[in-house]
Amino acid sequence: MLQNAGYDNLHEFKVKDLQYIPITFKHHLIDQNSKVQVERSLFKKTFLCETSGSSGQILTFYRDENWDSFNRAVQLRSYSWHDVQPWEPNLYFWGYNKSALKKRKIRFLDTLVNRKRIFDYDELVREKIYGKLDKFSFIEGYSSMLYEFALLLEKQGETYTHLKMVKGTSEMIYPHYQEVANKVFGKKIISEYGAAESGLIAFECPHGNMHINMEGVILESDPNEGILVTNLSSYSFPVIRYSLGDFVKLKSEDFECPCGMKHPIVEEISGRIGHNLLSEKKRYPSFILYYVFKNLFFNEGLKIDYQAHQYKIGEMEIWFKKPLEPKVEELITNEFAKYCPDIKLRLVINDNFRSVRGKLKDFINHLNEEQHEQEVS
Repeated sequence: MLQNAGYDNLHEFKVKDLQYIPITFKHHLIDQNSKVQVERSLFKKTFLCETSGSSGQILTFYRDENWDSFNRAVQLRSYSWHDVQPWEPNLYFWGYNKSALKKRKIRFLDTLVNRKRIFDYDELVREKIYGKLDKFSFIEGYSSMLYEFALLLEKQGETYTHLKMVKGTSEMIYPHYQEVANKVFGKKIISEYGAAESGLIAFECPHGNMHINMEGVILESDPNEGILVTNLSSYSFPVIRYSLGDFVKLKSEDFECPCGMKHPIVEEISGRIGHNLLSEKKRYPSFILYYVFKNLFFNEGLKIDYQAHQYKIGEMEIWFKKPLEPKVEELITNEFAKYCPDIKLRLVINDNFRSVRGKLKDFINHLNEEQHEQEVS
């Protein structure tokens, strides 16, 4: 590969020459895991990590101490932009574990960092955290859980504008999430973008721009494979030109954030690659759903929580928590048809669709997509 770039050794290699290195996908890291993983004895200390498995593929690897410390330092630097200090009490909506022993261990470790963790929505309601928020300086976690929490506060007529930061991660942050967040917290939900295997990629500043962690990662934008990440600190498990599976739009290099920091900026994270809506003859990227409901919010003022399911090629079910008025059903159907005219849409009321354990998926494909790919190609 270096010879293709015109160099004989690594010391002459330039960032622009990354293009000569093949793209790495998650299945490569899984299938070739032992070859990618550097011998652990070479590092003073390592930590076992695993991805959430939301893509259907669970990746395990060992992160060396320097990599882990660097990632934490980058995160705490980002918190400082919002005047948040590491020792301040915080509320954390994250994770689900069926093991009572592991839960106790996590709670003990959380106590050491002054953190109160909520594992799911039922626990939130049971413990009535919404009446004890005064003691926390900031809250963070799954974006959908923060939204559900904000709805609880709105229902109780409570507001907590003292919070320094409300940070969402791991899921899309929809416009109507921000409306209720601004109402009860007096501020929007800011975004953190990253992954276990790539580290922290970008973090939102007080001016609403997502600054790329340029000291820790190199980002490339590929029109077919989305964002490619090269982690500069992952020595124990090298991640080079890794297709994270997201469609990400970068700001122009000429753009300057009013905050004064010079990092490149992520303009928008619009959805996942490879999760397709399937018709008899076509495949549509699932991020279409994001734009359908985003358009309905901005054009019609509709705040809609949904989850889409596909059980049969050419047909789509979209689940909603509350009954819809006929006019709203028509607006959804018409907007969806603009993007996917050959997929029959069925609207279903299911107030139980929200996953209370872990990450909320906006689209679940129940089909064998590999078989469909053969049929339409």
